Amino acid sequence: MLKFVVGVALAAVATSCGPNQIGTTPGAPPATSTSPPIQHWAMPNLVGSGLQDAQDTIQKLTGNEIFFSASHDVSGKGRHQVLDRDWKVCNQNIAAGSRIQAGVKIDFGVVKLAEACP
Repeated sequence: MLKFVVGVALAAVATSCGPNQIGTTPGAPPATSTSPPIQHWAMPNLVGSGLQDAQDTIQKLTGNEIFFSASHDVSGKGRHQVLDRDWKVCNQNIAAGSRIQAGVKIDFGVVKLAEACP
């Protein structure tokens, strides 16, 4: 009988100190995690740059926080930018100097290198 009482007492002590209570002060509020502040960058003026260079600049500026940028053919021909190095930036949807952050959609209007911007 004594073994049973000791076993029950030990079990009660073990369950009263659950894993979320170890190392905390009794009655203290639970620890909260704080999110890091949102990082912002100034959008560079990339008009006149090669499309690949513009994309590389955004990735380097943001430490790859903004990794993907979109582009579209502003010639009206609806061509896809298969080789980014063959295209140049005519306009950008976010004005130079504007604040950008992760999640923003950057879109470059482009034409082939040998073509003039409309």
